[in-house]
Amino acid sequence: MQLPPSPIHPHRTRALFHTLAGRIALHRAPIPGRPGLLRRLGPGLITGASDDDPSGIATYAQAGAQFGYAMCWVMLFSFPLMAAIQEISARIGRVTGHGIAGNIRFHYSRKLLYAIVGLLLIANTINLGADLGAMGAALALLVPGPPQFFVVCFAGFCAVLEVFSSYERYVRVLKWTSVSLFAYIAVAFAVHVPWPTVLRHTFIPTFQWRTEYIVAIVAVLGTTITPYCFFWQSSQEAEDERIDPHGHALLDAPDDAPAQISRMRLDTYVGMGYSNVISLFIMVATAATLNAHGITNIATSAQAVEALRPISGPFAALVFAAGIIGIGLLAVPVLAGSGAYALGEALDWPTGLGRLPLDAKAFYGTIVVSTLLGVAINFTRIDPIKALFWTAVLNGVIAVPLMVVMMVMARDPKVMGRFVLPRPLWAMGWVCTLAMLAAVAIMFITW
Repeated sequence: MQLPPSPIHPHRTRALFHTLAGRIALHRAPIPGRPGLLRRLGPGLITGASDDDPSGIATYAQAGAQFGYAMCWVMLFSFPLMAAIQEISARIGRVTGHGIAGNIRFHYSRKLLYAIVGLLLIANTINLGADLGAMGAALALLVPGPPQFFVVCFAGFCAVLEVFSSYERYVRVLKWTSVSLFAYIAVAFAVHVPWPTVLRHTFIPTFQWRTEYIVAIVAVLGTTITPYCFFWQSSQEAEDERIDPHGHALLDAPDDAPAQISRMRLDTYVGMGYSNVISLFIMVATAATLNAHGITNIATSAQAVEALRPISGPFAALVFAAGIIGIGLLAVPVLAGSGAYALGEALDWPTGLGRLPLDAKAFYGTIVVSTLLGVAINFTRIDPIKALFWTAVLNGVIAVPLMVVMMVMARDPKVMGRFVLPRPLWAMGWVCTLAMLAAVAIMFITW
């Protein structure tokens, strides 16, 4: 059943009450200094870093090994598109005080909502299982032991941290975990890279009309512009507003809009830029080593580590493996959490990592169940090699209808009030949506 659009959101009365009290308190309190850069970064940085999860690393590594530097241009091409669609996701969350799923439930068809959330949960669970498998395999290359045992340990650690740590401490952990991605810059500078060739292929696109090349582009775009990142960043913006005693949705506190939109834009562009630079370095490192030595078919991040060891020495392989583990510790909770936010908002559960476990039992239960299903995948006959790559392709396909819904939503005054998207951002969002649609269509045509 579709609910009639309403200008009054469920949290509106509470927020209006606190707005006056908050402003009185602000007049009495001294104005704090401008926060440092790291404090201004949050959902955007974490989302961008989690986008380079172990399955993403495998996809970028496969692209570099198979096609050399010929796909470096895709990272430059995707950056403004990725940044625009993530800023739109962030705006939806901060303006309305609800994530994407919650807004679809308030304003659009329930069938559409359940279809999108169902596909997201399937993709996230497969992705989560593949990431856990990659982390276990990477650790097994560094420490003697069975990879499946490490999978269970990683899953338990991530679930306990996500469920039982305070929201503020948890966000700090995720921010610092994102530093592990610098490992891939170190790998690229530890091997010989023909940088003039890299620059030429980055700024001058080359295209190959081959099914493998087109599928790889869809996989790269699908792991770069990916649905779980939309849901996570939108819900985290709403969560940050919810736990801040002086924070309000922008519909309730329009005077806060200039500062909040500026912060969101900085956070998003830094986070997405960081993500794409790291993705480029992964492609470059594997192109300069694996492709240059005739190794063109690697399918997991752990396999990339094994192939790097005899070519580039133990240092590059060690750093590459450490990066897989470090960023996996960030990506696994984000995958489980984004699915829980989407399902919880769709079914009107109490949601949020800022809530105590007993106050949001179904929400945290979804996180635990998703993580357990991800572990179970690693004990089945499902081929993790295929799962890593095809999950990225699946994300690319799912992203298209979701992005269409987001673009319609973000220009709808019933949803966004006076904060509908400005035309430049609206245009870039549609360019991103059409680019994803074209990539997926070409993939199916040439299949």
